[in-house]
Amino acid sequence: MIHDAFEDFAAALPQMTALVGLDFGEKTIGVAVSDRIGAVATPLETIRRKKFTLDSNRLLEIIAGRDINGIILGLPRNMDGSEGPRCQSTRAFARNLSRVTDLPIGFWDERLSTVAAERALLEADTSRKRRAEVIDHVAASYILQGALDRLRHIKSG
Repeated sequence: MIHDAFEDFAAALPQMTALVGLDFGEKTIGVAVSDRIGAVATPLETIRRKKFTLDSNRLLEIIAGRDINGIILGLPRNMDGSEGPRCQSTRAFARNLSRVTDLPIGFWDERLSTVAAERALLEADTSRKRRAEVIDHVAASYILQGALDRLRHIKSG
């Protein structure tokens, strides 16, 4: 089920659960996963997009192999908060994904996540070639970490 309101997504999650965070792009899907206590997001891999069936099968393999109970999708809003074509394609991907899994799907405002990931990789003196290989799943970990921090705040509040 897709939850537009983050609080609804939080309410749909079981306690002590691992999540997957996705940075959905035109050519790739960055994937990050959390630990079971929802404290730390870890970059996992970048899926080169082919067809939805192949892409979703790989995601479902990751989800099954890591006992994931929720999906966070980065929502690429414009800087003014409006939604453009990239948001529409992300929402379409979420709708398609909801047809192949019963897991709750939530959105996280991903503005500047790729910028933050790029900055972190530059500070780590990562080569340009290596940055290109890992930027999407590092961005996914920024998206997921933001959502995890918000979930912790909701549950403690």
